[in-house]
Amino acid sequence: MSQAPDSAAKPEGREVGGVDLDRLASWMDGEGLGEGPIEAARTLSGGTQNVLLRFRRAGRDFVLRRPPPVPRQGSNRTMEREARVLGAIAGSDVPHPRLIAGCADPEPLGVAFYLMEPVEGFNAVTGLPEPHRSDPSIRRRMGFALVEGIAALHAVDHVAAGLGDFGRPEGYLARQADRWLAQLTDYERHAEWPGRAGLPGVDRIADWLRANLPPEQPPGILHGDYQFGNVMYRPDSGDLAAIVDWELATIGDPLVDLGWIVACYPGSGGPELPVLRIEPWEGFPSAEDLIARYGQLSSRNLNHIDWFIVLACFRLGIILEGTHARACAGRAPKATGDLLHATAVALMGRALHRIG
Repeated sequence: MSQAPDSAAKPEGREVGGVDLDRLASWMDGEGLGEGPIEAARTLSGGTQNVLLRFRRAGRDFVLRRPPPVPRQGSNRTMEREARVLGAIAGSDVPHPRLIAGCADPEPLGVAFYLMEPVEGFNAVTGLPEPHRSDPSIRRRMGFALVEGIAALHAVDHVAAGLGDFGRPEGYLARQADRWLAQLTDYERHAEWPGRAGLPGVDRIADWLRANLPPEQPPGILHGDYQFGNVMYRPDSGDLAAIVDWELATIGDPLVDLGWIVACYPGSGGPELPVLRIEPWEGFPSAEDLIARYGQLSSRNLNHIDWFIVLACFRLGIILEGTHARACAGRAPKATGDLLHATAVALMGRALHRIG
């Protein structure tokens, strides 16, 4: 991918970004992926704790994705699942990085990882280049492209794509409120965390989600964290170059993704979020415009879309509060924890705005 490098390209060395280049080259030899030294290895920045390493071998560019330097529980499994999704949607209309090869065995590099082709594009949250910055019509196209990308994903037949056993779609929506409240309760292991009282309305929102459960619709692939921070745009237009960061992908009700867009979208109701801001914003379509566009592309029933927006606010807020809890315990930067806690509070405010 063409995320901005954290540092200038380094001369070939034994290790870059926690990746032993000699061991990586040896593994690539066995996979028939070029020969000779790994060159121009550099880490890429992104909206994730996972490591992205771009490099060149035998005249071909690669991007390696692996878990963070101190892997979290389940990190290897997450890498394996990401690679599986990318392989499954190959050849579809979904804009995504093309999977080259994956390694679920931690032996070669100490962790699971996969290789994909670089994506030439930019992340809008990090700043708009020209001509996007000067042209409101391109920015309008960017908004519609965001929802079109996820509509294309939701149109993929997950069973035909080999993902029939990738998730547990039965009762997926009914599990959500209790599943995420349990996650919130788990943060109590950090004794320094102030507790759930710091997220006003969280229990009321959970009760509303249980009481207003929408009917089940046919399941499909959902990205799980679909918003501006996890897409890349083409440098020459408002179209998507790729959807990235697939670590929360599963099988369930795909409208979760549409709700996630609106939950994170500027001007969609309730408090504004202190993150995921794009400047200038003039020209972007409204959240209602995006919902209408999705309705043109999908046969899914949108009568209960507010439920999915509320769920997205609730779920994302609880996920972000986890970083705050770790920061309270000294296990994450305090500034990051404070920012994400403020975002979680704003998300709960957005959910309360929806339920009235």
